[in-house]
Amino acid sequence: MGWARRSKLEPMMKLAKTIKQHEEGILHWFHSKMTNGFLEGLNGLVQAAKRKARGYRNVENLIAMVYMTANKGRLGLAARRAQ
Repeated sequence: MGWARRSKLEPMMKLAKTIKQHEEGILHWFHSKMTNGFLEGLNGLVQAAKRKARGYRNVENLIAMVYMTANKGRLGLAARRAQ
């Protein structure tokens, strides 16, 4: 990035600036391998669960609905109940 900044080529300088601005997110991708599309899809599932959970009495029911919707029925509740 230092070379790109010193190059005086406007497209290279712009690229270096963009990479520097998004450096943390770029490095996190190498760790998590999660793309924005995946996270947007997951957010959509959570929003759908919130709509389904309207009128429930407590937040635990909402959380259960989020797990049921996001996991498509594959819940980790059995492991949690064993605790």
